[in-house]
Amino acid sequence: MNRQAQAVVMFLVGAVLVHAGFTDLYLRYVKAGLRPLLLAAGAVLMAGALAVAWYEFKGRRGPAQQDGHEDAQPHRTHEHGREGGDEHDHRMDDHHGHREPRVSWLLLIPLLALILVAPPALGSFSAMRAGTALQQPYGYAKLPDSDPLPISLVDYAGRAVYDHGRSLGKRKVQITGFVALDAQGAPFLVRMSLNCCAADAQPVKLALTGDIPPVLQPDTWLRVTGTYTAKQIRDPVNNRPIPYMRVTEAVPVPTPRDPYDESWNQ
Repeated sequence: MNRQAQAVVMFLVGAVLVHAGFTDLYLRYVKAGLRPLLLAAGAVLMAGALAVAWYEFKGRRGPAQQDGHEDAQPHRTHEHGREGGDEHDHRMDDHHGHREPRVSWLLLIPLLALILVAPPALGSFSAMRAGTALQQPYGYAKLPDSDPLPISLVDYAGRAVYDHGRSLGKRKVQITGFVALDAQGAPFLVRMSLNCCAADAQPVKLALTGDIPPVLQPDTWLRVTGTYTAKQIRDPVNNRPIPYMRVTEAVPVPTPRDPYDESWNQ
């Protein structure tokens, strides 16, 4: 690509980043805390592209004005005219010899795809092929007195495995996640957690028992109400513990604005 085309592509990349940062699209790629950096990167790319285009425009105007000034001088010998003509032909040959193929403009297709098509968040297919990423927390915050208690899947799993449910007791809790089924059809509630971006997303899994709906579709989002149970299993992928929850009610819910749960890194 020539510099003008490079500037166009750079500007569009910056515009895509700014567009993603000002909408919820960026949540499909990076964690929410990186939004300011994403907007800043987009602004820098757009400013750089405008600077390249401006300097290229000024550079093209400069030689054109200089050639026009030289043509206006009447006292030019035949030899000078011949040399000037040869130099002009040489410049034209260089220009045509360095023409880039138009196929390079296909680089714009991924950018248009990012604008027009929002990719889905990672779901059950990825979750059941990776081991649960539950980590022992440094401590446990005091739980509010609400009944039922809304709690993140990661927080419940950490309390169930490493605190043995002492802070949960027999309280009713509400957890939101998407459904995943193992090879035997056993249901799990899952949230994907991020360190930085979707490329490093890892699942935290919660096994379900009790009043489970008879038909569950993978990747369906549910708000599950239930109580703690001491039952646990081992993830066959990495042999780490997966706690259970005794379900009393399960209600389908829309996909949340941020499908990735970041609470384990906070």
